[in-house]
Amino acid sequence: MDEIQRVLQALGSPVRREILWLLGDGERAAGELAAGVHVSAPTVSEHLKVLRDAGLVTVRVDGTFRRYRARREALAGLRRLLADSGGRWEPAADVPERERASARTATVVIASAELACPRELAFTAFTDPEVYSSWLGVPVSISDGHFSATMEWGTEVRGRYEHVVAPSLVVMAWDFADEQVPVPGGELRAYAHLTGTAGGCLVEVDQLVETPEQARFMQNAWRMVLGRLAEAAPDLAVPGRPAQARSWRPKR
Repeated sequence: MDEIQRVLQALGSPVRREILWLLGDGERAAGELAAGVHVSAPTVSEHLKVLRDAGLVTVRVDGTFRRYRARREALAGLRRLLADSGGRWEPAADVPERERASARTATVVIASAELACPRELAFTAFTDPEVYSSWLGVPVSISDGHFSATMEWGTEVRGRYEHVVAPSLVVMAWDFADEQVPVPGGELRAYAHLTGTAGGCLVEVDQLVETPEQARFMQNAWRMVLGRLAEAAPDLAVPGRPAQARSWRPKR
């Protein structure tokens, strides 16, 4: 009875039901699950622990990643409880139209920072070249949906805006115009979500990556970028605030 109670409690959360749905077609990393249900990494870890304790998911360690999978045998007798999922638990063989499409699993690096400024102003920090330059510390150019900046160590960052919803979302694809920088090694996509808070706003970047090397690089890169933004956020609204140019330094 205790085991049944744990399962019912685990399924009582809509977030955990959504996690199980995401795991319905295969294995996924914790970061990807967090992005899929729009919660923080610590929060998704708590939900995954509940699901593991209930015997509904398993986990395996893959280098620096923890990858989760639904235990279909444990879910076999629970389909009636998941009726509101719209038949998501039907085996792929029973849904022939799936053969007309393809799908892949992506790993996500999640970086975030609390900003002491309104969400609307934080949005301009990613879309207005003058504001962008003021906190990044190097000149930023934005034209026809494309942006570029040369960092203080000489590497050019370039990219394009794929989707912008003011003031809550900026989707960008970017890479480095520098053959000496092996990572990311090609254009990757990032989603910047901006949410208003009592003290200002929260910016969370979900950066898609394909390899553990890219994940390690992006963790450090986005921590640096968002750290600069958080540091400058209180002064972004100061009219005519000059850009604080950063001194040259070697690549790290």
